[in-house]
Amino acid sequence: MDANVNSDAREDAYTRPLDSIDVSIPELYQNDAYQPYFERLRREDPVYYCADSKFGPYWSVTRYKDIMTVAINHQVFSSKWELGGVRLEDQVQGYERPSFIQMDEPDHGQRRMAVSPAVAPANLQRMEGTIRERTSRVLDELPRGRPFNWVQEVSIELTSRMLATLFDWPLEDRHRLMFWSDVTVCHVDTPDAPVHSEAERYAELQKMAAAMKALWDERAGGNAPRFDLISMLAHSDATRNIDFRELLATCSLLIVGGNDTTRNSMSGGVWGLSQFPDQYQKLRQNPELVQSLVSEIIRWHTPVLHLRRTALADFELGGKTIRKGDKVAMWFVSGNRDEEAIKDPHDLIVDRPRAREHISFGFGVHRCVGNRLAELQLRILWEEILKRDLEIEVMDRPTYLRSNLIHGVRELPVQIH
Repeated sequence: MDANVNSDAREDAYTRPLDSIDVSIPELYQNDAYQPYFERLRREDPVYYCADSKFGPYWSVTRYKDIMTVAINHQVFSSKWELGGVRLEDQVQGYERPSFIQMDEPDHGQRRMAVSPAVAPANLQRMEGTIRERTSRVLDELPRGRPFNWVQEVSIELTSRMLATLFDWPLEDRHRLMFWSDVTVCHVDTPDAPVHSEAERYAELQKMAAAMKALWDERAGGNAPRFDLISMLAHSDATRNIDFRELLATCSLLIVGGNDTTRNSMSGGVWGLSQFPDQYQKLRQNPELVQSLVSEIIRWHTPVLHLRRTALADFELGGKTIRKGDKVAMWFVSGNRDEEAIKDPHDLIVDRPRAREHISFGFGVHRCVGNRLAELQLRILWEEILKRDLEIEVMDRPTYLRSNLIHGVRELPVQIH
């Protein structure tokens, strides 16, 4: 177990009755206090039924192998928005957002294929020079000798620029994309959330969709799609006739997918290496370990905490019977720390064997479509950090987002010496 884990959380996790544990509480992740609860569930009840939570009754699947079973069995475990979608928090009636992550086959696969060329290997190769040039500029302009927030100055700066490129969106207006990403993933009852009701959330996302529709109409007239997401959607047979609500949902998904996971891994990696200075020293002495480091950061931080499925039929898992209609949460943040699947799972090890065998990107037909782009951005960031031999001192613990969906880092105070 990490030395930094809140001791009060550890005591509570092991003294409270097992059937009173509820790992859906967003404050567990905001306070970085979740690991002892998952450690206990993995040991004592790895397929665990929570009968009473703010989000209704649900199953928690906490071990690596069981999460894999659910993830690849899309015939039984549905992602459909009509059944509630992929968050423990059900979509509010009238404000549903039917993006392709919240569809089953064949609809999911057809729509996914429309945008996958944007992150295909050939296109990533074309973008690598741009990503490296931007990364170099951001690192070179960072203040020296005084504290600053790594999240704002590096992680958000780099991912917002990448997001603007993916959408061919005006670079000077990229802050709007980040705002809409925050609107999409927030819990509306959080005091400092950007919106405070589903009606407010939907109103803001309608503004986003209207802006995207204007770009869509402009780009649909060309003979062939350009290499941006809106052009690809406008020209694909599977998506060219989607309605406004699905356009809203799809663009929301792509904004979050192209931003939140990567930006939080960029921050989580700096924090992680600060906790394992011997590993950072090993990396500085062996820069060729960057490729392995990237996968290890994505596992150790786990930027998406959970995804939800709904059972279409009764299913036996881990000696339990999940009933048709039950809500099931795959806790990636637990599976990536499963002691039975991963040796020394709480340690960040830069040369970990088979480092890519994490489950942060999911598995099966819903495996993250942009995983290679995320890895590319992280690889370039760490290559450029090592090239400059930056001595990054973390000044204090991270401040985390109040969320049970996104493992978001809001602030990470650092100083470069």
